[in-house]
Amino acid sequence: MYLILVLGVLLWIAAHLFKRVMPDARAALGDKGRGPIAIAIFVSLGLIIWGYRGTEFIHVWAPPAFMVHINNLLMLIAVFVFGMSETKGRLRGKLRHPQLTAVKIWAVAHLMVNGDLSSIILFGGMLAWAVAEVVLINRAGPWERPEPGEARKDVLLIVITIVMFAIITGVHVLL
Repeated sequence: MYLILVLGVLLWIAAHLFKRVMPDARAALGDKGRGPIAIAIFVSLGLIIWGYRGTEFIHVWAPPAFMVHINNLLMLIAVFVFGMSETKGRLRGKLRHPQLTAVKIWAVAHLMVNGDLSSIILFGGMLAWAVAEVVLINRAGPWERPEPGEARKDVLLIVITIVMFAIITGVHVLL
């Protein structure tokens, strides 16, 4: 099952980096290339879930108990940062890669509380992908910072963050 997990993470990385690593090949596919990429991402998620849930637990390290609290705080921050990608408030444009930054925060938070091999493969792989993606995007060219919007939109972002964090926490409790 570890092979399935690794293949899933590698397919996720390949599907997401394809546009950056092979821009001419991706451009040649045009809009018709969106379908195969979406299918590859969907299949990668299936492989990741199947592989992660099916692997035997191999203990690598034992995280200290207090890391759970740090993980929860980092996850709240990750949800907020992810939401910054869609905000139209004053925070708009404060961060160039909010979604990828959120993935990095999410991965680090989970690596802090999961000391098993499958977690290291999954969260470490996602962290490596997010870092590589940011590097490739930054090399591609400069960024035009969007104009900030209204502060009240940031209040909405905070409310949505709290609601989404509660939902994510609830799902984790159920699982």
